[in-house]
Amino acid sequence: MRTALTTAILSVAASMALSSNAFAVDEAAAMDLAKASGCMSCHAKDKKVVGPAFVSIAEKYAGEDGAAASLAQSVRNGSKGKWGRIPMPSHSNLKQEDLDTILTWVLSLKK
Repeated sequence: MRTALTTAILSVAASMALSSNAFAVDEAAAMDLAKASGCMSCHAKDKKVVGPAFVSIAEKYAGEDGAAASLAQSVRNGSKGKWGRIPMPSHSNLKQEDLDTILTWVLSLKK
């Protein structure tokens, strides 16, 4: 009985690890995209520049349903007032695939 339970628990744990890694993003590749897209002109991974740090964005939106879609809309259309008086300009020319990669990485960050 104990062996079957242990095997079942290990199986579930392995399954969860694989499923969470299925959406993992290569941090170096995401940072390169962020740099090439101009994101790093106003943001940094772990400190405020003109805009908030990416880890602060991740913290603010942690566990929120639709966070990626909301952030994608802010990036595409620009936004005002979410993080203070300085508006975020629109980045409508950013390819959707690149935007998805960057936002997946940003939302995965922890302080």
